[in-house]
Amino acid sequence: MEWKADWGLRGRMVLTMFLLFVLYIVFIAILSQYMGLFGVVVVMGLFSLGQFFFSDRLALYSMGASKVDEEEYPQLHATIGRLSQQADLPKPTVAVAETRMPNAFATGRSPKNSTVCVTKGLLESLDKDELEGVLAHELAHVKNRDVMVMTIASFLSTIAFMIVRWGWLFGGNRNRQGGGGMMVAILVSVVVWIVSFVLIRTLSRYREYAADRGGAAITGKPTALASALLTISGRMDRVPQEDLREQSEMNAFFVIPIRSGFVGRIFSTHPPTEKRVERLREMAAEMERR
Repeated sequence: MEWKADWGLRGRMVLTMFLLFVLYIVFIAILSQYMGLFGVVVVMGLFSLGQFFFSDRLALYSMGASKVDEEEYPQLHATIGRLSQQADLPKPTVAVAETRMPNAFATGRSPKNSTVCVTKGLLESLDKDELEGVLAHELAHVKNRDVMVMTIASFLSTIAFMIVRWGWLFGGNRNRQGGGGMMVAILVSVVVWIVSFVLIRTLSRYREYAADRGGAAITGKPTALASALLTISGRMDRVPQEDLREQSEMNAFFVIPIRSGFVGRIFSTHPPTEKRVERLREMAAEMERR
C-alpha cells in the first residue's frame, strides 16, 4: 500500500494548529502585560526546552520501561528493524515495560532520537501480524514527528496550567493588597488552558487516524492493525484497576488509551476504537479493489 497523504485529515490538523497558534499569541500578548515580555519568554523557553529534550526519558521513566538489546529480545528487534526499513526510517531504540497492560508507544523528538516501547502484556497478547501492525503504527508516529508536534502544541497549555495552579497560592496576598494583575493573568490562563485542552485532544485524535493509515501503509495489512486494536481493547478490561490507574497519565502516548468512563471518552486523546477499526477495514477493502 502506497504511503499517501490524507489531505482532508491534514487540512483539519493544520486548522487545529492554526487555532492553537492564534490562541497562544493572544495569551502571550495579555500575559506580557502583567508579567513582562521578558519574563514570559524566559519561562516559556525553559518549559519548551525541558519538554523537547526530556519528554522521551520522562515517558519511559513513568512507565518503568528500560531499553533492551538484541540478545534479550531478538525477534522484537528484528521486526522493528525490518519495519523501519520499509518505512524509510532509522531503527529506533527498543524498550520494554514490565506491566501486564497490553500497550505500546513511541517517543523522541525526531526520527534519529526515537524510541519504540512495548509492554510485556502486549507481547503476550498479540500474534505476529497484529504485533507488526502496532509497531508500524508507532513508527508512523515517528515518521510524522508526532511527539514533536504534540510537544509544541501542548507546552503553552502546560504553562497556562502552572500559572493557574501556582497563581492561586502565590498571588493571593498580592490581590488582597490591591494588585489585580495576578488575578487577571490567572483568569486568562484558565481560559487558555480550557480551550487548548480541547484543541490539543482534537489534534491528537486526527494524528491517531494518520498513524493508523501510515502503519497500514508500512505493513500493507490494515486488518492486522484493526485486529490488534480490538484485541488490546478487549484485554484491557482484564488488567487490574490499580495497574490502569498507575499508567493513566500516559494515555496520550498509548496506541489504545486506558478507558475512564463517559467523560473520559469525550475528552479522550484517541478516536473511538470502533471508528479506527472501521476506517482500517475500509482501507483493506480499497486495497482489494485495486
